[in-house]
Amino acid sequence: MDYGLKNKVALITGANNPQGIGATTAFAFAREGAKVVLVYKKIHRQFDKTKTGRNGTDRYFSANASNGEMVERKLKEMNADYMIIESDISNEEAVTEIYSTVRERYGKIDILVNNAAAGDMDGFDTIEKITQNVIDDTFAVNVRGSILMIRAFMDYHGDYGRIINISTDASQIFAGQITYGASKATMEALTRSIALEVGKYGITVNCVAPGPTQTGWIDADLEKSVIPLIPMGKIIQPEDIAETILFLASEQAKMLTGQVIKVSGGHAL
Repeated sequence: MDYGLKNKVALITGANNPQGIGATTAFAFAREGAKVVLVYKKIHRQFDKTKTGRNGTDRYFSANASNGEMVERKLKEMNADYMIIESDISNEEAVTEIYSTVRERYGKIDILVNNAAAGDMDGFDTIEKITQNVIDDTFAVNVRGSILMIRAFMDYHGDYGRIINISTDASQIFAGQITYGASKATMEALTRSIALEVGKYGITVNCVAPGPTQTGWIDADLEKSVIPLIPMGKIIQPEDIAETILFLASEQAKMLTGQVIKVSGGHAL
């Protein structure tokens, strides 16, 4: 299938994890001949280097603290036309600089994928343990950062416009990660509202809500406990999410807007 993405410019946030949704989406766009811009911010957490060779939190933390070197290596192997920018989308001035840098190189941005996300990984995202910092840090990236990226997109897009936000399939009921879930539920609501506002410009706004996805963080024990909760009987792969994003960014999806699409194998329906 020709998605009509050749020479389109796709800006993807949260893309330094080579196993992640952001990087995998960038590879998919590059495969289709699009020009890709990867934006990331290093997130430093403690991890055991001896355990990064297998899936689990140590591998995941290591990847998110990286500078995207492995992602860039693959893009070079693909002969992709790409840019990689280290920045903080929760900062208004940084967002302006991101878009100015991209316009200087490519002249426009056709597609925005709001994939970057922050969340507590230390067990403090419950109503009994929640802290102000967890609330502020989570919403700063997941909501404020995404809104700032969308607002700037309105000033830089050309005659083609696709915005794809990333949520989570359990956003409406996410006990144990209440702030993360609430921030993603907010993005789903924003998706519908912004779609109504920007439709007159020919821009579509949609949201993909992944189920448990193997981005390097699901170890063997967790996989065994999660699979029974997925009717399709398999962990979701980042390629499953990337292919859905490609479709939403394509010519074929020009009349599809304001939708939240769960790619979860039936998990959290």
